[in-house]
Amino acid sequence: MTFLDARSQYRRANSGATTVPEDPHGIVLFTLRELERALQVVAAAMADDRPMPDLHLTRALTAIYVLQSSLDFEKGGEISDNLFKVYEHCRQQLLATFRREDGADLGRCAQLIGGIISAWAQIAPNPAAA
Repeated sequence: MTFLDARSQYRRANSGATTVPEDPHGIVLFTLRELERALQVVAAAMADDRPMPDLHLTRALTAIYVLQSSLDFEKGGEISDNLFKVYEHCRQQLLATFRREDGADLGRCAQLIGGIISAWAQIAPNPAAA
């Protein structure tokens, strides 16, 4: 998947209220932030025993798909492998939450994604843009 494909995929899932960045680094950062927010919303709904927010569940799954499919395993090596595992863990936790399984921990997933956001923002080509 190219970054243009990723941006298009996310725009289709997004309501259009937010502008998606044009540069690859910005697209990844935007997608990570959207994932973190969606995980937090779904986790809060689960904790309060409210109905599952379908829009945020869809956004989280779309974000995970975009992030996983944009990894470059040849250039990224072990880092790409580890990021894929984190994203896959979050996907599995989302599905477990959707099924209302005991032990699903989206709060922890949001924390993991928050750590990735911090690291990704630090390596921004233009730190002022992050």
